Amino acid sequence: MANTWWELQILCEPDLEDSIFWRLEDFGCRGMASESKGNSSLIRSYLPTIQTQLLDLAALSLRLRQDALCVGLSSPSLRWELIDEEDWATSWKQYWQPQEIGDRFLINPAWLPLPETTERLVIRLDPGVAFGTGNHATTQLCLESLEMRLSQVPQSFVSTDSKQEHTVIADIGCGSGILGIGALLLGAEKVYAVDTDPLAVQSTISNRTLNEISPERLIPAQGSIDVLTKLLENPVDGIVCNILANVIIELVPEMSAIAKPNTWAIFSGILLEQSKAVADALEKHDWVVATLWKRKEWCCLNVRRS
Repeated sequence: MANTWWELQILCEPDLEDSIFWRLEDFGCRGMASESKGNSSLIRSYLPTIQTQLLDLAALSLRLRQDALCVGLSSPSLRWELIDEEDWATSWKQYWQPQEIGDRFLINPAWLPLPETTERLVIRLDPGVAFGTGNHATTQLCLESLEMRLSQVPQSFVSTDSKQEHTVIADIGCGSGILGIGALLLGAEKVYAVDTDPLAVQSTISNRTLNEISPERLIPAQGSIDVLTKLLENPVDGIVCNILANVIIELVPEMSAIAKPNTWAIFSGILLEQSKAVADALEKHDWVVATLWKRKEWCCLNVRRS
């Protein structure tokens, strides 16, 4: 039993209660209760954090809105919060085991010994409360996309004439730092990583140390692209951004301002039904979607400047 739970609070029209209960049960919620709030209903339900990521909760919110639209009722509002957070950092670790991702990566929990032999690039990780363990489809898609974009040999074996040697990348919404660390292991020279959550920035710094990466190569900071522009000496060669679709759409103009004419980018955290809206926003600012990779209900857009 997990010691930490997401408490979900859904404010809705009373006629939506049955469909919401069904959706929550299908989603894996354990325990549901409803109470009247004026002319509305407030439904509370609980999920162990070990089985649910923030992006999954965003997907649930979208499903609830779609269910309401199908029957002509107002969209419910979904709020969530962590309860008993202080116990979470240790309670779920027993459930997380080393995981191979793509052709090159092995994600190894920091509290487990390293494999005796492996040809994969090992990312040691202790995400704390930050997003990015490698278990979520969007993180996997981003790491696999980085494999496609970057050299597939460790930095120590990159020759002086490697095209990746001077690659500088911006990681927007860095979470645990997993994507930035992966990019550096694949041969990138430097990663600037930003996140609005101070816990995520601290997690990235801790994981940088775990993976013996120098502070000059992985540079985390709290904030968004406005902070990033102050850190950058020149536009970046690549961008990785695994956040939510609506935030990506909002940030496209600012991301375009830090890009070169030949910059590439990897965008995920996008539900399949949101991909067109994100692609349209990118194309308006001179980006071209080269490929769309999907896994479950999520997708990843690999794009380049037009």
